Amino acid sequence: MSSIVTAVVSLGGLGLVFGAGLAVASRAFAVEVDPKVEKVRAALPGANCGACGFPGCDGFATAVASGKAPVNGCPVGGEASATKIAEVMGVAAGSADKKVARVICQGTKCNASEKFEYTGIQDCKAASLVLGGSKSCSYGCLGLGTCVNACKFDAIEIIDGIASINPEKCTSCGKCIEVCPKSVIDMVPYDQKVFVECNSNEFGKDVKVKCTIGCIGCQICVKACPFGAMEFENNLAKINYEKCTNCMICAEKCPTKAIWADFESRKKAEIDEDKCIGCTICKKQCPVDAIEGEVKQKHKVQEDKCIGCGACAQKCPKNAITLK
Repeated sequence: MSSIVTAVVSLGGLGLVFGAGLAVASRAFAVEVDPKVEKVRAALPGANCGACGFPGCDGFATAVASGKAPVNGCPVGGEASATKIAEVMGVAAGSADKKVARVICQGTKCNASEKFEYTGIQDCKAASLVLGGSKSCSYGCLGLGTCVNACKFDAIEIIDGIASINPEKCTSCGKCIEVCPKSVIDMVPYDQKVFVECNSNEFGKDVKVKCTIGCIGCQICVKACPFGAMEFENNLAKINYEKCTNCMICAEKCPTKAIWADFESRKKAEIDEDKCIGCTICKKQCPVDAIEGEVKQKHKVQEDKCIGCGACAQKCPKNAITLK
């Protein structure tokens, strides 16, 4: 019995000695942690998605605290996180416009033809290895859900043969873009209301054979855009989002409806007569002649013509025009 007690006491004594040694060592060799790192980390959403370009939220927090990453570098946290981090770092948050992922394709089962019936592994990467996939358009969404499986936020579903992304659930992590073998997913501004939803670089004749709603490269949209926001490259129309005012003229003019627009969200200009000085600047700026009135007269907006582009409001010297 005494030998057991002796062994227990000895082991307990050794434990105390080693414990004390570890405590001393931890203090002596401790690596100082910048308190800003912990504060920045607390301001992040904790998705650990890597969309910021760093290995998780801890890596991003360390980079921000050391000045190697911008305070608005977390696309998931968006403006809210950027503002909190900016307070911690004592700098201005800067622009942190929210972006979301969007599938640039309307090649549903009704719109796009198939080359053959695919019965293999239900994975876009696997399907693309078989003659580029079953869809006739080699640039289109295969709709087998590889992006759905990659999304941690349940923001993607397959509807009528193509992927559809819910912008309210999307966190801009970019995982869907990484796994898509057709590069048919792009990051777009959250507030954008008009998109070219075609990814094909083929000539118009070939596009028409494969998809009834694809871009045929007619460039009507390029000529119609009053703001120079429509561009054309590799047989495909593209929108310069920095120039786009969401006037939606391009979508109205597109003969194949390859350009999608949320027409229900279209706003109308409204002139405050008490502020209007009748300078006609707004009238000169309007690309669709929706404003009537001569010099020194109160101007009015013809609602049936107004496209809500905001050109008049931007130039009004008295801030008499608003979009509602």
